Amino acid sequence: MIEPKRIVKHEFPVHLPSTMKLLKNITLPNDLRLLKPNELPQLAQELREFIIDIIAVKEGHLGASLGVVELTIALHYVFNTPIDKLIWDVGHQAYGHKILTGRKEIFDTNRQFGGISGFPNRFESEYDNFGTGHSSTAISAILGMAIAAKLKGNFTRNHIAVVGDASIASGMAFEGLNHAGVTDANILVILNDNAIGIDPSVGALKRYLTNVKKGTAKDENIFECLNFQYSGPIDGHDIASLTKELERLKFVSGPKLLHIITTKGKGLKKAEENQVIYHAPGRFDRLTGELHEKSKEAKPPKYQDVFGHTLVELAKKNKRIVGITPAMPTGSSLKFMMEEIPERAFDVGIAEQHAVTLSAGMAAEGLVPFCNIYSTFLQRAYDQIIHDVALQNLPVIFCLDRAGLVGQDGATHHGVYDMAYLGCIPNLIIFTPMNEVELRNIMYTAQLGLDRPIAIRYPRGRGVLAQWQAPFEKIVIGVSRELKKGTKIAVLSVGNIGNRVVEIIKELNAPEKVGHYDMRFIKPIDKEQLIRIFNHYEHIITIEDGCKTGGFGSSVLEFANEMCYFNPVDILGIKDSFIEHGTTEELHKLAKIDSISIRKHINKIINVH
Repeated sequence: MIEPKRIVKHEFPVHLPSTMKLLKNITLPNDLRLLKPNELPQLAQELREFIIDIIAVKEGHLGASLGVVELTIALHYVFNTPIDKLIWDVGHQAYGHKILTGRKEIFDTNRQFGGISGFPNRFESEYDNFGTGHSSTAISAILGMAIAAKLKGNFTRNHIAVVGDASIASGMAFEGLNHAGVTDANILVILNDNAIGIDPSVGALKRYLTNVKKGTAKDENIFECLNFQYSGPIDGHDIASLTKELERLKFVSGPKLLHIITTKGKGLKKAEENQVIYHAPGRFDRLTGELHEKSKEAKPPKYQDVFGHTLVELAKKNKRIVGITPAMPTGSSLKFMMEEIPERAFDVGIAEQHAVTLSAGMAAEGLVPFCNIYSTFLQRAYDQIIHDVALQNLPVIFCLDRAGLVGQDGATHHGVYDMAYLGCIPNLIIFTPMNEVELRNIMYTAQLGLDRPIAIRYPRGRGVLAQWQAPFEKIVIGVSRELKKGTKIAVLSVGNIGNRVVEIIKELNAPEKVGHYDMRFIKPIDKEQLIRIFNHYEHIITIEDGCKTGGFGSSVLEFANEMCYFNPVDILGIKDSFIEHGTTEELHKLAKIDSISIRKHINKIINVH
């Protein structure tokens, strides 16, 4: 059982400027409902300024929440929340909602370690009716709540799902619409149409919604055909029109859909002009919106950029290479291929299942698909990995960005389960590069031609090498690397965390006793190397930035059991619990895979030996 979330107090009280005369008196929606309708536009201005002031310093998702300020106020003004149920899809547009529902005074702890979550969280507030870190779940969830209300004899409660135009194009959202349309459930889907998710929305539905806004759509309305009572489109920044329409819909029974038009980043000129950058811009000037200048000091590249540039380099020589991403061309850096070779790079929208099976179909026809999906989002396509790729042994190349602990996006976004959920699938290779050169080389090796699919997992953030564009070298599948020979203790690492181990060993009490092995392949694991390790060393330590249950360390234990080795094996990794948000440094410390914890663990064993 998960305990209710404990929120730490902020370092300093949040002081609202004297100009925020209305917002300072609002703690909960009941306070909001005391305002006169003609005061709501002023409140919207104050709320927007408050969000900008905090995010300019503390960072976080900006554009999405600025775009729904008027809608947020109107919803809590008209509906009796939290008795009436409200779900935000995706949850990064819920900052205004959090501020108006009892978290104004601690909003500066947003996404900070021990602070409030950047997404709705059921354990944080009774107003957060459903957690929505991943997209397209709200219609199914709100329909479930509406059906539950009826079964319990409540026929008057309202159920509202706010869904973005990028989210509603996902398969799961359509499944929810399809079911809801044949019920008499009292639900209201609000389509927040701003033509962009993190990157611009894509696909035929986007074109249809654009035609609806222009008044050039065909006579039949797609949502009315699904048996929803459709209204709109209306201006999502006209708070008077919003409240009037919501008041009307509150008393209309059955499934309803309100189509509103909003501008992502509304109220901050820079955010309106550059909606991709200002989705989560980092620190910026709260008055001008100008981004704070980042250090010009030369740094290693981000892993995502190594992937993006390497893919273009390989694709220029190998005409069979194609790139696929579900709605993350900027985050994955597939944008580089989309810019240079657009006919072979595909953003399929928020559609992970489709992305995987599309890749499988391409592989079946002899293409070389690089399917780039964040580790946490690949969870949404598990059956497709098994049934459509691995079972048919199709050589799809999965590139799992954001593997490991990702930081302030928190539990919904950590990529800590992929080694466990992929490790049990037959035919699948799993590789974890220690640095940028290793990432390039495995991409090069994979596109030369494999007889089975491969998953390449790499972390968020920067690598470790300034000179990373070395000539390509082919990697032998299933072969690890001995980085340092020791006498008593062997440290087996996988992935980027191995660079930390290299530095830790230099600082140990007796570094000569410790050997270090970059195992690289989770599957097939290098059994020949493991035999040498277990025969030579007295004590084994495995280190991974993933869950311990079913992960890399578990594979080593399974091998030891199979071979009847009795050497003690310590597994360092993520325990069997969900890790919340904070900086990656804070979370590594929490999981005891930071430098201090690892060094202390190894020194303790050295002292025993």
